[in-house]
Amino acid sequence: MPLKATIVEDMKAAMRARETARLSAIRLLLAAIKQREVDERIEVTDADVLSVIDKMIKQRRDSITQFEAGKRDDLAAAERAEIAVLEAYLPARLSDAEVDAMIAEAIAATGATGISAMGKVMAAIKPKVAGRADMGAVSARIKAKLTG
Repeated sequence: MPLKATIVEDMKAAMRARETARLSAIRLLLAAIKQREVDERIEVTDADVLSVIDKMIKQRRDSITQFEAGKRDDLAAAERAEIAVLEAYLPARLSDAEVDAMIAEAIAATGATGISAMGKVMAAIKPKVAGRADMGAVSARIKAKLTG
């Protein structure tokens, strides 16, 4: 079953169970998916849905930082709850060793030797780790390997 269909079914289940917080997060996710479909005039794939989820999680983490700085722990808690709902749709996270192995493989495949080839390495590794690792951390690791 495609990921989008799973999310729709989860929305129906949340409606039946009257889980308002979970339902709200799922509706926001479906709205973001629909927005992407309309903007790009495409039918989203699972990879597209994962990128939407990643983007939403990143936005919520940024919001949590801002809410904590403003001493609004109630709003930060609500954002954390939304992150928990969104993360349920992501595939299992990769371990550090798995990420390092994929980076080494991508560097070997692209023949990258310096920091100027970082874009090629990122392009090679992004489809493999999307939704399974923090791309910011992966980028930092690639930079460290290419410079050191």
